[in-house]
Amino acid sequence: MSPLSAWFLACRPKTLTVSLSPVLLGTALAWHDTQQLLWLPLLAAVLGACLIQIGTNLFNDAGDFLRGTDQPGRLGPRRASAEGWLPPERVRRGAWLAFALAFCCGVYLAVLGGWPIVAIGLASLAAGWAYTGGRWPIAYGPLGELFVILFFGVVAVAGSYYLQTGACSSTVLWLGGLLGMQAAAVITVNNYRDLEGDALCGKRTLAVRLGRRATCWLYAAEMLLPYAGLLVLGMGHGLALCALPLALILVWQFFHTPPSAVFNRLLAMSAGLQLAFSLLLSLDLTIF
Repeated sequence: MSPLSAWFLACRPKTLTVSLSPVLLGTALAWHDTQQLLWLPLLAAVLGACLIQIGTNLFNDAGDFLRGTDQPGRLGPRRASAEGWLPPERVRRGAWLAFALAFCCGVYLAVLGGWPIVAIGLASLAAGWAYTGGRWPIAYGPLGELFVILFFGVVAVAGSYYLQTGACSSTVLWLGGLLGMQAAAVITVNNYRDLEGDALCGKRTLAVRLGRRATCWLYAAEMLLPYAGLLVLGMGHGLALCALPLALILVWQFFHTPPSAVFNRLLAMSAGLQLAFSLLLSLDLTIF
């Protein structure tokens, strides 16, 4: 495999929509409330969010290999460090480079948004590193889903909205949490697929702690509660409901598919559903 292909796969492009979706939704909410759009902050926020996720993915690639948790025979996609495509030290340097570029985007955004954006940016960078780094990695415990709801939902949506408006609201935070639930479903698919291997390696993810049956219900809640949340907000009549049938299909597949490499496709489809939910809700807010 060529180095370029190895780097491309190490970045895990199929899941990068998880960082794109909340920026789009936060910006759409801002447009709905102000009828104004600041293009450069939007582009910088999208780029910065994707770079943070790329850095987090690269740290995870190298970290899992160095900790010995990427074992032969794992069901997940092949990893650059574990397969020997790239040395783990080089993957880590790539992660730091992605974080450095994200920091540059953050400097520009901080000039526009002030200290709230500084706090969001630094917290996001720290959390991205802590996901696999440090003595107690987030990914090795039961708080991975909560981390995703917070940073790929509430924080990202609220931060994107704040960049456009200089304000925030409870509705923005609520919608961020709903979108974050579907982002967390991507982590749940990953941890459900790897449950036995993670348990053997000492990981205590939420899936390991709950067991398979309860994790199925966790995934169902993460995928379906956002639609109930829209009803609570009085937004349950819009385009976002068009994604509900696909969500139901994915939940059915999750319940009835034995753990296997098929879950790699289910993971990508879960990320795609979150993007569809965000896009449809954004269209509802900006056009109708």
